[in-house]
Amino acid sequence: MTTPRATHTYDAADPEAAIAFLKRTRSELRSLRKVRLFKDRFHVLDINQDYFEIVGLGYADAAIVPLLRMINAAFDPKTLHDPVDVEYKEFATGRRHAWAEDRVM
Repeated sequence: MTTPRATHTYDAADPEAAIAFLKRTRSELRSLRKVRLFKDRFHVLDINQDYFEIVGLGYADAAIVPLLRMINAAFDPKTLHDPVDVEYKEFATGRRHAWAEDRVM
């Protein structure tokens, strides 16, 4: 892999800084393709394999869920935090919600 285009160090005392980082850097990449979650960091990759990373936040942390939802990653919140034997977990981005998903008929 190449070097990241931007890096942010996650601070649990200021989770809004990570959200602001994602909002700012998302426009610098092309169409987002996938997310790679490591134990201690995560990468957001675009169609050209360019990526940015947030260090200090991995798949075991509960604070990762709002960030994954923000970039529309397709993941199962029930099994997201389970440990794995491989180096990272990989999820596709661009998930779409069905029309009227939130309405009760």
